[in-house]
Amino acid sequence: MSNHEKIDYVEFPSTDIGVTKAFFAQVFGWVFTDYGPEYCAFTNAGLEGGFFLSDKTVSTCNGSALIVFYSDDLEQTQAGILSAGGSVLKAIFPFPGGRRFHFADPNGNEYAVWSTAGTD
Repeated sequence: MSNHEKIDYVEFPSTDIGVTKAFFAQVFGWVFTDYGPEYCAFTNAGLEGGFFLSDKTVSTCNGSALIVFYSDDLEQTQAGILSAGGSVLKAIFPFPGGRRFHFADPNGNEYAVWSTAGTD
C-alpha cells in the first residue's frame, strides 16, 4: 500500500519541551529525538510527529482537531496521566460504542482517551 497522500506526521505546540517529553514518555512510552532546543520528534506513538516550542495550546474549544488515544484500561490510563502531571478535562463518559475522557497534558493541550472495555 502506498503512503501517497496519507497522513504521515503530526506536530503539536509545547510551552515546555522538557515537560512534554517527560509526560509522554512516562504515560505512553514515547521516544524522543531532539532537533535543537525548540523542537523534538517522537516515535512509538502509532503515528510519528513532533512538538515545537510555542506559547499556544490546542483545544477543541479553540476549534482544534482532537487526538484520541485508545486504551485497554481507561481508569489505569487516566491514573497514569494524573500521576504524570496531566489533568482531566472531561470525566469518563459513555458514548455509542465505548467510553472516553478528555485530558490536558502539563502544557494545557487537550487530548482524549477511549476504550471499548467496560461497556458490557
